[in-house]
Amino acid sequence: MLKHLLATTTALSLATGAALADGHGGPIKVGVLMGFTGPVESLTPDMAASAGLALGEINASGLFLGGRQIEAIRGDSTCADAAAATAAAERLVGDGVTAILGAACSGATGAVVTNVAVPNGVLTLSPSATSPGLSEIDDRGLFFRTAPSDARQGEVLAELTMARGIDEVAVTYTNNDYGQGLADTFARAFKALGGTVTVSVAHEDGKADYAAEVSTLAASGASELLVIGYVDQGGRQIIQTALDLGAFDRFILPDGMIGDTLLADLGDDLEGFFGSVPGSDGDAAVAFDALAATAGITGNGPFRGESYDAAALIALAMQSAGSAERGDIAEHMARVANAPGTPIEVGDLALGLRILSEGGDIDYVGVSNVEFDVDGNASGTFRELEIKGAIFETRRVW
Repeated sequence: MLKHLLATTTALSLATGAALADGHGGPIKVGVLMGFTGPVESLTPDMAASAGLALGEINASGLFLGGRQIEAIRGDSTCADAAAATAAAERLVGDGVTAILGAACSGATGAVVTNVAVPNGVLTLSPSATSPGLSEIDDRGLFFRTAPSDARQGEVLAELTMARGIDEVAVTYTNNDYGQGLADTFARAFKALGGTVTVSVAHEDGKADYAAEVSTLAASGASELLVIGYVDQGGRQIIQTALDLGAFDRFILPDGMIGDTLLADLGDDLEGFFGSVPGSDGDAAVAFDALAATAGITGNGPFRGESYDAAALIALAMQSAGSAERGDIAEHMARVANAPGTPIEVGDLALGLRILSEGGDIDYVGVSNVEFDVDGNASGTFRELEIKGAIFETRRVW
């Protein structure tokens, strides 16, 4: 099964945006809304390509809604500008998308759900928005995410930090929903385990100089610094400044800081530094990496598997509903994602489509073993990473 899909999907997976109408009607449009520019711009190409991998697999099967095709329409949320994210989502809705995969960042996602998705009855499924606050928004059942909430990541970061014998850290966080939420959950969990946060300092992205922030953090006396930020913005610049000043012995890195550009710029200076990222290291991850590599998706950034899962689930929910109407899709998300049903693994999307077309039930497992709770959150797992030889290595799964 996997060898066959590697051959057929490679040619089609990244061409979903050019899918043509066939005898069963024109293509069904799905918006892919991510920060193609801004603080995570180096991560989103592989995320979007991974979503395209799943959509290409759906299109290649010929089984989707009686032979229809899916066309991916991209929008740029910028990640950092809620107004820009809202405007991009409005353009996608105006172009006739039936669902939105995205947005990438938490602030942009909240703005899109509130200002665009809910008023227009459009399902929004984010592969990477992790703010705990998103569980509380009035989404009318239209918001889901395949990435686990930072309510859990904060606990994981606290646990793996204490497991290394570190009981005192300084914290800096990007001044937005993602940064504040993860900083708060980490601090609570770390304190409950007996740890101390010596200082917690917000930073603004886009500054030319972070010497003042690093000086304040270093004055707290901590030897380790948790950097909650973005790999293409202030987070990386804070690390560079701290290295230049010799301010800290080690950095702790959450998901927004895990990316190839960090290693390319600073990898030789980050030996032994560690952090966490959503994902697993089992057979599903190996199968996905093989599928992705054959399609030319070779990066090590976060949320690639979650993006594949998000695209797969949108298509499978449409198949379950027997409809691409906006109002029908959200009602079928939990049905295709959660047990009971036939497990659907990476590369098995054609099987899932066939079972659903015959009136059967599926339990989509995919890359990240998705199970949605009542708020549309995925529980997920996390990998503990450590930088060795200028690459990220997985130590264990939490």
